[in-house]
Amino acid sequence: MKSDSQEEELIQACVDKQEWAQKKVYESFFSVAYSVSLRYASSKDDAFDIVQEGFIKVFNNIHKYQLGTSFNAWAKRIFINTAIDFYRKSIRRRTEDVDEVLSITSNDIGVLSNLAEAEIMKMVNSLSPAYRAVFNLYVVEGYSHKEIAQSLGITESTSRSNLVKARSKLKVLLNSQNGRN
Repeated sequence: MKSDSQEEELIQACVDKQEWAQKKVYESFFSVAYSVSLRYASSKDDAFDIVQEGFIKVFNNIHKYQLGTSFNAWAKRIFINTAIDFYRKSIRRRTEDVDEVLSITSNDIGVLSNLAEAEIMKMVNSLSPAYRAVFNLYVVEGYSHKEIAQSLGITESTSRSNLVKARSKLKVLLNSQNGRN
């Protein structure tokens, strides 16, 4: 967004449902919305569905946005929550046995630096929807396991378990990628 007065004018125009303003917000925020949605979606089509639903929520709730705060952060939170809602609708819940969970870390950070962002995203997207959602919420968005559990309707231990299993699978994928390079 631009200056405070320009932002206020644009937000008010969106509150008044003026198409020019909605189009401007859509065009300026689309790439952020799409990249957030891609992290949670199983396909590009699902990501576009999340983006569409997210913008509907942004415009229906824009009157709640408080001027002076970060519009991008406010809108990004809506898209994350929309992705979580999409996840809830599209996946069966599974409870994992956490007694066998071991802490797994990868000491080979150099492998990551050799991979392109697209390769890393491909690996993350290969995770199951449950693992991908927890991984993204915890690692990328910085949610706590308690917040993840509340958002996804799972237990904190399931969140931890899914994160460990996601990291384990990513480690295997990274090691196999490293073996090819």
